[in-house]
Amino acid sequence: MQALSTEMRLQGKILSLVPTMGFLHEGHLSLMHRAKAASDILITSIFVNPTQFGPNEDFGAYPRNLERDSALCQSAGVDILFTPEASDLYGDGYQTYISLESLPNHLCGLSRPGHFRGVATVVAKLFHITQPHIAVFGQKDYQQVLIIRRMVQDLDMNVDIIAGPTIREPDGLAKSSRNAYLTDAQRPAARSLHQSLLMSQKMVDSGVVDVKLIVKAACLLIQSFDDTVIDYVSICHSETLEPLETIDGPALMALAVRVGKTRLIDNTILKPDLTE
Repeated sequence: MQALSTEMRLQGKILSLVPTMGFLHEGHLSLMHRAKAASDILITSIFVNPTQFGPNEDFGAYPRNLERDSALCQSAGVDILFTPEASDLYGDGYQTYISLESLPNHLCGLSRPGHFRGVATVVAKLFHITQPHIAVFGQKDYQQVLIIRRMVQDLDMNVDIIAGPTIREPDGLAKSSRNAYLTDAQRPAARSLHQSLLMSQKMVDSGVVDVKLIVKAACLLIQSFDDTVIDYVSICHSETLEPLETIDGPALMALAVRVGKTRLIDNTILKPDLTE
């Protein structure tokens, strides 16, 4: 893969990469279409990265279907499908990891220690192997996008990071490979994440800027559904992820909720009316 990328770059080709863990859906495909439009050669990687899963998380059960994924990649115009094994990326004696100082100490990083160390490390490795000019990630994983952008900036990686918008189911649920775990009976509870985000923006539109009030209302909405356990509901600075007390400009609202055994995340940018 690395030799092929080097050859194509020498030919003057613009390379793009969409890294995934497979079990692809329309959200992934939208990223591929965006990357394809901005490059000559679209590379998609499928790799369920063991180093970003904790000891009690769903690495072994994470949904996989390479045959279906391959067909979807072909339909999306992927030129190269890169599917390494864990032994290819983490050989005997492997000991080098990338850790960020502050961005992982918020939101998902608090309940998933080590997760973003694994994410940053594998993305850096994929960048070195595939050598893309452009890499496209989904905005649904907002914290991940921030961390990758910071890593690229701090380590002087010559990759342009593009974030694609969150793609949703018809009922508003953010597209995710983990949605496959949900039962029909759990769908209303899962929809409460998006509903709470919409309600929060309406509160901001009506003039509510107190973060505690908005978070409390969102939590009450989510907890009104059976089978939900809130990991976090946070309103924070959109670049540093530091918690806010008052919304006086665009602010990130991010949440993580377990519906049954399925951990779901979602986010939006709350935008107050500053015209007055």
